[in-house]
Amino acid sequence: MIDLNATQAAIRAGYSELTADVQGPRLLGNVGVAAAIAARQAAIAHKLGVTQERIVAELAKIAFADIRKAVRWGKSPIDTESENASPNGLSIYPVELVPSEKIDDDTAAAVSEVSLTQTGIKIKMHDKKSALVDLGKHLGMFKERIEHTGKDGAPLVPVINVRLRKRS
Repeated sequence: MIDLNATQAAIRAGYSELTADVQGPRLLGNVGVAAAIAARQAAIAHKLGVTQERIVAELAKIAFADIRKAVRWGKSPIDTESENASPNGLSIYPVELVPSEKIDDDTAAAVSEVSLTQTGIKIKMHDKKSALVDLGKHLGMFKERIEHTGKDGAPLVPVINVRLRKRS
C-alpha cells in the first residue's frame, strides 16, 4: 500500500531482492493477501470520501466543460457585431481570464493549468476526450471486440480431440 509495487512490498516484507520480482506477484495471487489489500484500499477510499459517484461527477465536469466560462475574449479586427470588448488602444484584442471569484466550481475543476508566460496568460483545460471516453466506458458504451482468424486471415477451424480407447 506504500507505493503499489508488489516487488518493493516483497523486499520490505523480507524477501530477497533477487527473487522479489517473482515473489511479489505470486503473493498478490494469495487470497489472504488480496483480501487484505482490498480491505485497506476500501478503508482509504471511505476515509477520503472516494466513491464511484464522485469520480463520475469529476469526469463529467471535465467532459462537459465550456472554456467560455473560464475566459473572455474581445472582438477581433474583422468582427463588426460583437460588443464583448474593445481593443486596448494598441489594436490588440484581449483575451482575459474570468476572475477566480466569478468562475463556477465545475468550470474551475476542469482547468488543469493557469500560468503567466512572456506573451500573456495561458490557460489549459483537462483533456475532454479522455474524460468522455472514460465516462463512455463506465456506462458500457464502448465494447472492445477482438476478432480471431486462422493462418493468413482464414477462419478458425475448431479442432476436436477425441481419444479412442483400445478394447482389450
